Amino acid sequence: MTDPKPVRVVVVDDHPIVRAGLRASLNSVDGFAVVGEAGSGEDAVEIVGVVHPDVVLMDIQMPGIGGLEATRRIYERHPDCAVLMLTMYGEDEFVIAALRAGARGYLLKGAQQADVIRTITAVANGGAVLGHDVAARLLAVLSKPPAVVAPFPQLTGREREILGLLANGMTNGPISRRLNLSPRTVANHISNILTKIGVADRAQAVIAARQAGLADCET
Repeated sequence: MTDPKPVRVVVVDDHPIVRAGLRASLNSVDGFAVVGEAGSGEDAVEIVGVVHPDVVLMDIQMPGIGGLEATRRIYERHPDCAVLMLTMYGEDEFVIAALRAGARGYLLKGAQQADVIRTITAVANGGAVLGHDVAARLLAVLSKPPAVVAPFPQLTGREREILGLLANGMTNGPISRRLNLSPRTVANHISNILTKIGVADRAQAVIAARQAGLADCET
């Protein structure tokens, strides 16, 4: 019975000491073989095209095009090659950018060898894995309720206030007295409102405002 083929890995990091440590760590584990190294994004893309590894361990901040662009190019040209980010940058924007670029996993440097091995194995088998800390923070971001957007964001605060009063059935005179504005100023605001929300007259503006939930909001 023949031994299963090892998981072939390319290590990409601009620090030679880091590459040496990862190479030694991976080569010490049965079933893994480091088949190439690179110190820049451009070199990573090139070597992947030559050795066709199963997994690329990719840093983010490197000379040249960097790890994110290198990941995108590798994913486009070699979709069967899994890119696993191994970096010190755990900010949400880096994680999201890496996943959008095509990375199948994201680990922070400092992860235990067992975690690195387990994650490499998972992505090599088609899985997608985030480190525990990264996953917890990303889930927290995604679970936040979406920001509430005020209706008719093209209107100024004063215009939205007047539109709400119109929706509640008020005419120009009461609006001007309530807001301590001249009738001409109120009329000008209403004219601007009609233009901005794209309706022909105040009756249509009232309908649009009530449909948007502005009625009773400004009383």
